[in-house]
Amino acid sequence: MLYRTLRRIERNAAFYLGKGYGAATLKKEVQQAMKLLGHPARLCVDIGGNKGLYTRELLAAAPDTTVVIFEPAAVNITGLRERFDHDPRVSVEPYAVSRETGEAVLFTNEPGSGLASLTKRRLDHHDIDMSTEETIQIVRFEDYWSRTLDRASIDICKIDVEGHELDVLSGFGDALSNTEVIQFEFGGCNIDTRTYFQDFWYFFEAAGFDLYRITPFGVNRVNAYSEQEENFTTTNYLARRRM
Repeated sequence: MLYRTLRRIERNAAFYLGKGYGAATLKKEVQQAMKLLGHPARLCVDIGGNKGLYTRELLAAAPDTTVVIFEPAAVNITGLRERFDHDPRVSVEPYAVSRETGEAVLFTNEPGSGLASLTKRRLDHHDIDMSTEETIQIVRFEDYWSRTLDRASIDICKIDVEGHELDVLSGFGDALSNTEVIQFEFGGCNIDTRTYFQDFWYFFEAAGFDLYRITPFGVNRVNAYSEQEENFTTTNYLARRRM
């Protein structure tokens, strides 16, 4: 009984610190990203757009912004194009984003799932089978940014690619120093890809970004790395480039 009570206290304390506060929080995530940005967003990038819900919140919060969505799953590409076809503010790019350009296999439990990843995740403990495969195209972001966006400044970039966020960032190149706010997800997917919060901490520290965890109360700056940050329940972070 004592240990059950202590575990419940531990889970609740972690949640209010933002650790595990990462489901059904899209509106809050966009609000905090906009607040951290500190000025009206003009160009945003949604990497791992899935069904377009994050982009929808971006457009609601910043009606004058332009959004580029990257989404590789065929069923979702069709849905996104139907959803945003008549909105000149939105461009849908049928690619995954990674550290290089080429071809890859997307693993998922069902077409269009938000669990789709470039890694075949082991989710037997949740009775989820990731055996559905789809061949997709991948692109290195710096190449796309230079060629298609004409090296424009990016206000907010959201990255939700089920454990491959660090691969996306590794392909940013010079685009990184031209991006103000980056939102990324960290959680159980990173167990499968063997990436840790420590990797993100040192990446952003070297790149000149401050890190913040999104909590129910706003954002909480992560001032230093600690092993206690390695919490694999879905958590959303914001990285803000130092001015």
